[in-house]
Amino acid sequence: MSDSQVVAPIGMNSEKKGRDVGFAFGIVIILTILFLPIPPILIDIGLSLSIALSILILMVALWIQKPLEFSSFPTILLIATMLRLSLNIATTRMILSQGHKGLDAAGNIINGFSQFVMSGDFVIGLIVFTILVIVNFLVITKGATRIAEVGARFTLDAIPGKQMAIDADLNAGLIDDKAAQARRSELEEESSFFGAMDGASKFVRGDAIAGLIITAVNIFGGIVIGATRHGMTMAEASDVFTKLSVGDGLVSQIPALIVSLAAGLLVSKGGTRGSAEKAVMGQLGKYPRALFVAASLMIILAIMPGLPVLPFAALAGVMIFTGYSIPKRLAEEEAEKARRAMIATKKKEDQDRLSAKPSLKTAEIELCLGKQLTAQMLTSRDDLANRVAKMRRKFAEDYGFVVPDIHLTDSLALPPKSYEIKIHGTIIASHELRVGELLVLAGPDKTASLPGEPTREPAFGMPGIWVPSAYQGEVDRIGLNSVDSTTIVLTHLSEVIRNNLPQLLSYKDMRHLINRLDPEYKKLIDDICPAHISFSGLQAVLKLLLAERVSIRNLHLILEAIAEIAPHVRRSEEVVEHVRVRMGQQICGDLAKGGKLCVIRLGNRWDLAFHEALKRDAKGDIIEIDLEPQLVEQFGQQLTKVVHEQAANQQSYALLTTPEARSYVRMIVERLFPTLPVLSHLEVSRGVELITIGSVS
Repeated sequence: MSDSQVVAPIGMNSEKKGRDVGFAFGIVIILTILFLPIPPILIDIGLSLSIALSILILMVALWIQKPLEFSSFPTILLIATMLRLSLNIATTRMILSQGHKGLDAAGNIINGFSQFVMSGDFVIGLIVFTILVIVNFLVITKGATRIAEVGARFTLDAIPGKQMAIDADLNAGLIDDKAAQARRSELEEESSFFGAMDGASKFVRGDAIAGLIITAVNIFGGIVIGATRHGMTMAEASDVFTKLSVGDGLVSQIPALIVSLAAGLLVSKGGTRGSAEKAVMGQLGKYPRALFVAASLMIILAIMPGLPVLPFAALAGVMIFTGYSIPKRLAEEEAEKARRAMIATKKKEDQDRLSAKPSLKTAEIELCLGKQLTAQMLTSRDDLANRVAKMRRKFAEDYGFVVPDIHLTDSLALPPKSYEIKIHGTIIASHELRVGELLVLAGPDKTASLPGEPTREPAFGMPGIWVPSAYQGEVDRIGLNSVDSTTIVLTHLSEVIRNNLPQLLSYKDMRHLINRLDPEYKKLIDDICPAHISFSGLQAVLKLLLAERVSIRNLHLILEAIAEIAPHVRRSEEVVEHVRVRMGQQICGDLAKGGKLCVIRLGNRWDLAFHEALKRDAKGDIIEIDLEPQLVEQFGQQLTKVVHEQAANQQSYALLTTPEARSYVRMIVERLFPTLPVLSHLEVSRGVELITIGSVS
């Protein structure tokens, strides 16, 4: 370590120690003045210091941005009050002991005030002094004291709510620990400041009373001492000692009035930010119409007979000029703000363009088009945007949450006629289209008369044929369905989104859904989360429901079902099975048509096989399934055969199984037929007629 590194801290500590000693020495001097007599020259210096300190306090109170920036005001106020009182005692001692020698016996400042302010007449001085005391005591000090009391009371009452707000922002991730600690510290300082201001206002009030009493004592005692001890006549003693006492009172009350005004400005500032000039002038001059009305009143007063024209006319002119200049100044300020915002935005864009951080963000849903597809869809961008918006609204109505925005991009890396669908940056599906041709959905037997290339529709794998658009009339004459490229892309995109709903329900989306609930259900969530189930566990339940295309639009019913079962089970899969039973009416309603639900049943053999494969723990709860791989393969083959037999019927149906085996049957089925619903007997609601269209046996 170098010598400079050692010397600097020692120097700073020495300087700090010197300031501490000097401050303590100043307090000791103030206390010494209370007991020891001092010469007139030191009294003049002390009175000058008192006036200068009061003016400094007022200027600081005017220019601070918020009251908390002057948190040392109560301490400074106590010191300034103690300085004035000690000087009052010193001047009282000097007036009573040396007043018979003349008006300059107590110092030049008191003599100057007695001559200048009182104009040499002590009656004028008494009246001026009395008015100053009344203004300070009854107007400024009383109002500031009341504001300080109310401010302290409301500040202390608001502390619990502000603490809860800080904790809520911290838990929500809006602020970090450091910001929360800073806000708590500011809250503590604010409560301490207003509490101290409530007590400090009593200093100002007591100082005014003390000044009045000291002046009265000086006058009475001076007259008695002058007449009895120094042989002065009563008139002479009254004139000299009254002038000196009132001059002393004026020298004390003027700084006291200035400090009282500073205290009033400080506590009345409240929650207003900015200096007093900006706060007052900015708000008074913010409304030009008010200035024009005030100017009109000044003009009326100016033309009234008996009233002077010049003052009112000058004020009217100033108000009119200010009223006309304010809109121009506000427009210039807005233009300057807009210019600065534009510069800041441009600077941020430049930084983002050069930074690698934006590349870390991936779109939740992205449709990437080849060059030719981009050119084709750009011609109908408005139509494309409207259809995408309708698709997102349809998903919100069907499944109970809003899927993320779909980002449309183009890529030169793709073949010109191809497109890719990405979820969280991962390619989920891709396909190549025929730009300028139509896709006719029909089998080879119906499209034999049409020229084209056989293909399969990308969303559902339906057979079709690419036909030049010139054959549109022939297609319509035969009665076949044809779709254009945009419809193919959007249909494929819709089906990909439907198959990936669980990945698209983010934690933020779930919290947004919860925040939209009624207060009663928010209370229900507070009861079960996190006592019985965490918010991430709640999200997992919703994702498992969406994975089987069960809508979560009736979120309040789902929460009621979770509240029933969550205290008794921990696994999300078990919670989901209970929720599905409670939502049986909705599930069957979404699958049934006209109150009739078509189902494929499991034969007795498979019911028995799944029942025997279920493994239970000591409590009898199912923990896993142990099915032979050969049986899993046989079940898949037989289910595939039955499903293919129903392919030509073009009707919705579900696979019906036992409640205990439903989730495990679903695990096998979803790998073969992801869109095939699997229901248990308990999920079939009342009033739904089951129609068996097949059996896996």
